[in-house]
Amino acid sequence: MRDFTDELREQRRRLDEAADYLKIADGRDRVVELESEMQRPDLWDDADLAKRVNTEYANLKDDLDTFDGLAGKLDDAEVLHDMARELDDESQEAEIESELAAIRTKLDQLELRSLFTGEHDDSPCIVQINAKDGGVDAQDFAEMLLRMYARWAEQRGFDITLNYESEGVEAGINSAEFTLKGRYAYGLMTSERGTHRLVRISPFDNQGRRQTSFAAVQVWPELDEPDVEINEADIRMEVFRASGAGGQHINKTSSAVRLIHEPTGLVASSQEERSQLQNRERAMNRLKSLLAAKIEEEHQAELDAIAGKQAQVGWGSQIRSYVMQPYQMVKDLRTEVETAAVDAVFNGDLDPFMEGYLQWKRSS
Repeated sequence: MRDFTDELREQRRRLDEAADYLKIADGRDRVVELESEMQRPDLWDDADLAKRVNTEYANLKDDLDTFDGLAGKLDDAEVLHDMARELDDESQEAEIESELAAIRTKLDQLELRSLFTGEHDDSPCIVQINAKDGGVDAQDFAEMLLRMYARWAEQRGFDITLNYESEGVEAGINSAEFTLKGRYAYGLMTSERGTHRLVRISPFDNQGRRQTSFAAVQVWPELDEPDVEINEADIRMEVFRASGAGGQHINKTSSAVRLIHEPTGLVASSQEERSQLQNRERAMNRLKSLLAAKIEEEHQAELDAIAGKQAQVGWGSQIRSYVMQPYQMVKDLRTEVETAAVDAVFNGDLDPFMEGYLQWKRSS
């Protein structure tokens, strides 16, 4: 009978580590508090608070249920192993190996959560995509990225809301903004911040020449109550007709709103509501989130400079290349993660790149 003692001990060590980074003990106490909070008859008088309470409860329950399920499986595997060793029953080896493989896979997935160490990693996020150098090809590339993120969000079960979209002259889009909601939405999407590069035979070139084009992606956490005051004199408001879903009325009136913060150049938009006033309020809340995040980033950059830390690749830097001709390759230039499955990536297969970035960021 094969001895699985060392393997079982290793998985027990990993499970103990999971209890630490998931804060299981604190989570059990917090779940009791939240369950009491959810019983309050007036909780839904404040819809935003109720949603936050329910989301926190669901996330904590998911952590606890996952951890407890793994602990139970490991306990069972240890008992089965002890019995099989005592009886020298080789027929149990396959089942023990199968259980250990399942436990290893689940712990691999769980350990990804230990990489989310940022203050806002669990927040929803606001993502802006802008076509850069490359003319029509860049506009088409920007739309390809928008579709790629929508596919990825759909596969993860995330909620994605298009805040605005500016169509290109011939094809694609000049720019777009969307809000993404789901567990660790901001933490995952930080991997996408920067300049993306596409190399392909241009479908818009009559001579079939290879074209290199660029699109920029920026990602901001959406904060519940950003502690930021904005001077109205610093804001320029533009109104435009909403595009995409929104109903017949919203496309006939200039109800969509874009706010530009003149001192920083930050832009926030909204087209979800029928009322221009409501869209302005939504756009203002987003603009406050962008400004609060910018202030935090600048403060952290100052601390890093004082500490002598090397600046990480960020906004304005090329982070990933998507090559479709003369060969097929998507490669992240920071982490060296790459794949020849270009179509799969554009259809939302981004998890290897995001996980690779989180590992790279921690090691950096």
